[in-house]
Amino acid sequence: MLEDGLVTSDSPTAQAVARGVSRLFARNDIWCLPEMPLRNGRRADLMGVDAKGQIVIVEIKVARGDLLGDAKWPDYLDYCDRFYWALPPGLDRSPLESALYHPDCCGVIVADGYDAEILRPAPLQPLNAARRKVEVERLARAALRRYAGLIDPLCAELAGAQ
Repeated sequence: MLEDGLVTSDSPTAQAVARGVSRLFARNDIWCLPEMPLRNGRRADLMGVDAKGQIVIVEIKVARGDLLGDAKWPDYLDYCDRFYWALPPGLDRSPLESALYHPDCCGVIVADGYDAEILRPAPLQPLNAARRKVEVERLARAALRRYAGLIDPLCAELAGAQ
């Protein structure tokens, strides 16, 4: 769910993690959009583009049960060049070191409402150039649609009708 372009989760902790990651990324010239629908029916918690045009997806987990119960996360890997898990401080990160979570292809970020830190960089796993082009264009159009809705409520209504 979106409200004024921000994540509106039932969890204030998830909102805080998203804000911290967004600030970290902004300092590193990575601009992201929350809750971006993917063509496979999934929804990325954060999806962004870096200065090189590479796509980054972040999956936010704020509870151990949510982390352990997430079997859908590999579906995101076909839509990004880099994938990160983002967790609040204090959440046990040890499951992310197991083979089930492919630590060789996933980065880890710890974030709160003020900032974030990359604990394990996400390795580059380049997308096919044609797929990257399609996904960057989809992300850009979604961002523009949301922005138009923020400055003109009628545009938001029209975007919702699509």
